[in-house]
Amino acid sequence: MTKLLDGNKLASEIKKEICKEIEEKIIKKKKRLPHLGIILMGDNFSSKTYVNSKIKECKNTGIKSTLIHLSSSTSERELLEKIKEMNNNPLIDGFIVQLPLEKHIDQEKIILSIDPKKDVDGFHPENFGKMALGMKSFFPATALGILTILDRNKINISGKHTVILGRSRIVGSPVSILMSRKIDPGNSTVTITHSKTPNIEFFTKQADIIVVALGIPGFIKSNMIKEGSIILDVGINTIKKNKKTILIGDVDFHSVYGKASYITPVPGGIGPMTRIMLLKNTLIAALKR
Repeated sequence: MTKLLDGNKLASEIKKEICKEIEEKIIKKKKRLPHLGIILMGDNFSSKTYVNSKIKECKNTGIKSTLIHLSSSTSERELLEKIKEMNNNPLIDGFIVQLPLEKHIDQEKIILSIDPKKDVDGFHPENFGKMALGMKSFFPATALGILTILDRNKINISGKHTVILGRSRIVGSPVSILMSRKIDPGNSTVTITHSKTPNIEFFTKQADIIVVALGIPGFIKSNMIKEGSIILDVGINTIKKNKKTILIGDVDFHSVYGKASYITPVPGGIGPMTRIMLLKNTLIAALKR
């Protein structure tokens, strides 16, 4: 029997914890509310939808938010100026630059320009390096969401074989670091596969835990997994079905359901966990101020 790892339900529980912490550690002490800044460039539908949901979550938890929406033709110099303003604004506790960026923008240059103390996305090399060394830092929200959903559902990953499909800095790389670290939750044996890996099915059939972040709708099917495996689907793909636009993951949900022991749905799995982890990072930044 397959059990759903309900990201919506868990995110709602963590939201209550964040609200309680804000009440006790900030409002009662008459400190200013945490403040998240967001820089959005262009009109990418997925990015706009994601940013709007982040702003909504901020309102629901008592976190202030400021959105700077730039046109797709904004120059790199202008974007760097806006980042500098966020870095120097004492009222902004943490901020993100929504990815992906336009093709004429150097993404690495942009990430490097963000103050690591305000990098609540956890993408700056200083934070990423600290994470890799087991030091305190801001962890990338999606990776932290994945680890949290396993931990809160009391799924022991120690000694388990985790196979990750995708090696991005947003999901694959940080998940591999966090799941293999020497503390609990951790101590998993991790294999990273990607577009250049021949015969991915060979690895997925051995996996106790599979983390999929490829951006290929329905890629993982029943014949690619072993009985009782745990599936974490990070994919968010829009497809047309019966003249309607729907969201599906990188896992063929109906195919693996019944064979996997646990699975995250799409939508309602990793997505809400990513958003709530971003707010948790913002609260941590506010409490450090």
